[in-house]
Amino acid sequence: MSHQNHDEHSAHHDHAHHADHADHGDHAGHEDRGDHAGHGGHAGHAGHAGHAGHGDHAGHAGHAGHGDHAGHGGHAGHGDHVAQFRRLFWIMLAIAVPVVLANTMFASLVGYTLPDNPAIAWISPLLGTVMFFWGGIPFLQGGLSEIRSRQPGMMLLIALAITVAFLSSWGATLGVLSHELDFWWELALLIVIMLLGHWIEMGSLAQSASALDSLASLLPDTAERVTGDGVETVSPADLRVGDTVVIRPGGRVPADGRIVEGAASFDESMITGESTTVAHDVGDTVVAGTVAADGGVRMSVTAVGEETALAGIRRLVDDAQSSKSRAQALADRAAGLLFWYALGAAVLTVIAWSIFGTPEDVVTRTVTVLVIACPHALGLAIPLVVSIATERAARAGILVTNRMALEAMRTVDTVLFDKTGTLTVGRPALSALGPVAGVADDELLSAAAAAEQDSEHPLGRALVRAAEERGLAVPVSTGFTSENGVGVSAQVGDRTIRVGGLEMLRRAGLDPVTDASEHGTSRASTVLSVLRDGELLGTVALADEVRTESRQAVDELHARGIRVAMITGDAEPVARAVAAELSIDEVFAGVLPADKGSIVASLQADGRRVAMVGDGVNDAPALAQADVGLAIGAGTDVAIASAGLVLASSDPRSVVGAIEMSRRAYRKMQQNLWWAAGYNLLSVPLAAGVLAPVGFVLPMEVGAVLMSLSTVVVAVNAQLLRRLDLRPEVLFGSKVEARSRSPREERATL
Repeated sequence: MSHQNHDEHSAHHDHAHHADHADHGDHAGHEDRGDHAGHGGHAGHAGHAGHAGHGDHAGHAGHAGHGDHAGHGGHAGHGDHVAQFRRLFWIMLAIAVPVVLANTMFASLVGYTLPDNPAIAWISPLLGTVMFFWGGIPFLQGGLSEIRSRQPGMMLLIALAITVAFLSSWGATLGVLSHELDFWWELALLIVIMLLGHWIEMGSLAQSASALDSLASLLPDTAERVTGDGVETVSPADLRVGDTVVIRPGGRVPADGRIVEGAASFDESMITGESTTVAHDVGDTVVAGTVAADGGVRMSVTAVGEETALAGIRRLVDDAQSSKSRAQALADRAAGLLFWYALGAAVLTVIAWSIFGTPEDVVTRTVTVLVIACPHALGLAIPLVVSIATERAARAGILVTNRMALEAMRTVDTVLFDKTGTLTVGRPALSALGPVAGVADDELLSAAAAAEQDSEHPLGRALVRAAEERGLAVPVSTGFTSENGVGVSAQVGDRTIRVGGLEMLRRAGLDPVTDASEHGTSRASTVLSVLRDGELLGTVALADEVRTESRQAVDELHARGIRVAMITGDAEPVARAVAAELSIDEVFAGVLPADKGSIVASLQADGRRVAMVGDGVNDAPALAQADVGLAIGAGTDVAIASAGLVLASSDPRSVVGAIEMSRRAYRKMQQNLWWAAGYNLLSVPLAAGVLAPVGFVLPMEVGAVLMSLSTVVVAVNAQLLRRLDLRPEVLFGSKVEARSRSPREERATL
């Protein structure tokens, strides 16, 4: 190893300022930890210091409604409308039974005879009128709203259909129109089906929110706040930033905070979707709603109420539910076009049957066209799929902040990972030992760990942790000292152990080139030398620890035909070593944060569809530039506005889950759109009598049954997405389905 290479390794230990460290002596300055403060925050990315507040999302609070459903009369919340449509559905279903059974047209269709009682003839008209003005009111109001906004669409078509059915049925009942236009049973069926469809839709949308709203119930009823006289019990709502709170073993965290005393493993599954507990120590950030599994801690509150991570996550999902995907926009346009299609078909029907038929035929066919054109299946086609997809994704820790991003993930052909904190843990770990002849590996590591016992530097802690993981008996040390730019020193028994960089070796009169170069390892490591009483024991190499899940994620992306690239501010040797370990296709090393966006743009200029995956700290330009931005670490950093998807866990395999959901969801959208639009496009001409010259005219009752079936098919097809479990441990436990189409083929369908 050359002297220059040795310097190069030393630069690796500080992730924030690689270029600032000329040698390993910087490791020695344990007492002056200013340069390393940022490093501590990378401990597993469990807590991004300083991001506990979510003020940037304050504006999201207003997205509780169902804003995109223009016809719903200004939904304030999905929960209220679930109850409204559920209640209306059951009431209307109860009323619809006598309306249908007492209807002469239905009786003749099914083949039974009604009792010869004049009162029975008025059951359908009277109860049908109740259904129209009570059960039909949401659709009538929605239709009026669309007229006022001059944006005819789904609700106006539904309102038109039930209004035409209602008026024509009364005309037939009073003898003004043909008895064939007695549509009371179709009106009842129409209203019940529409209410059922909206109940399903609202319920599905509410499930996405309720899956996250349930997080609020995870907050404890009380919190123990430390006061000058002891501890007082208060409501979490009474906590303020800066308060110190006691979290006992098994207790829930009442607010976001930073641990100031103690250590414990925390169950964060409700935030990240990960089933394993996460160890947190002094200085680490913990999130409201998580559980201290095996220890008690004291924490300082950093965020409360709407500023907590839980509130931020709910706002992200609310934004996703109020944003429109390309497919949803297509469905909305289709509904608007269908209104004019139905209106045009009705006009042509009037003209054609006025020429070739009777006045009675004109009314019958025109009414049939307007009733059958009701597009409720089309209205369910996209909202159901997207809401179920976002709900399933949220349960797996994938938060959809923009529906367009969910849809675009299926077309991605290049995934660009930020290295530190994404593919790697973001903290150093022992990578290799280089003992001199006659010294065992365990002896070298034990000596280094003994000297570092009292160190708080990330590299020192990594050596102690490595010794503990190997089960080594680390001897007790005394007299710990450190010298900035040199190294650390401690007494172990009657011997002096020193750990440090090049300057330490020079002071000891050792030649770094001849005495240490053969005992280091990869150029990707930070290499420290260990001396005992002035003699070289060997070197220890530490490197940013690669996540165990990263290999699976990269392999699966390759299996799907997706190219994997990595971008980092690290030096070229460091980046190349990680890339080689993970079989990454392309590496961009030594990139400044401000230049990451231009790297993404250059890939896009080559015709690639790029998904950028970063921890959101320095990656905002690249996340915004990418076709899809995925921010990792949402549990404590939900204010990342640049990303379309946020991965609540730090597991890179979640990227595969996002792609899988995108592809599955888009297939469902396509299926539903074709089925719903296809029904309308075919049934309207048939109802108008386009095949009348060959003796076939679609009966109204058959059209009504087909309309109901199309709605049920669309709803059931969307519900099939609920079978998909996107959690990494499930998705990778049994190999995910092989890619159905290449990204290029996916883009061709846009």
